[in-house]
Amino acid sequence: MKNISMKNVIMGSVLAVAAVTSLSANAASVAVCSGGIAGTGASFAGNTATNAFVKVDFTPKCSANVLMAGEEVSATLFRVGSASIKGKTMFAGSTAGGSVGNVGACAADPCAAGSEATAIAKAPS
Repeated sequence: MKNISMKNVIMGSVLAVAAVTSLSANAASVAVCSGGIAGTGASFAGNTATNAFVKVDFTPKCSANVLMAGEEVSATLFRVGSASIKGKTMFAGSTAGGSVGNVGACAADPCAAGSEATAIAKAPS
């Protein structure tokens, strides 16, 4: 069962990194998935400004129990962090050549809200 949850967290993170070309410009981390039931995540509006990484509107899908956040840092950098409320590991990745991977254990076991923000800070930039 843990493998399935971990695969959901990894898949959610991979999809988020792949989809960031559609997320909007944000100065701060945005909560995408809140760890609840599977469904639609936070919607983002694209920005065609030259200093924005994301250009097209996007609404991600969230797997059940997944905490995920995204952060547009610049026109060339977008980072994502995630964790599962049933797991103990954080995952992060970025467009700076940082594929999604394990960035360490959550402060609590299982992971709690806020773990995704901690993971983003560990993503390559």
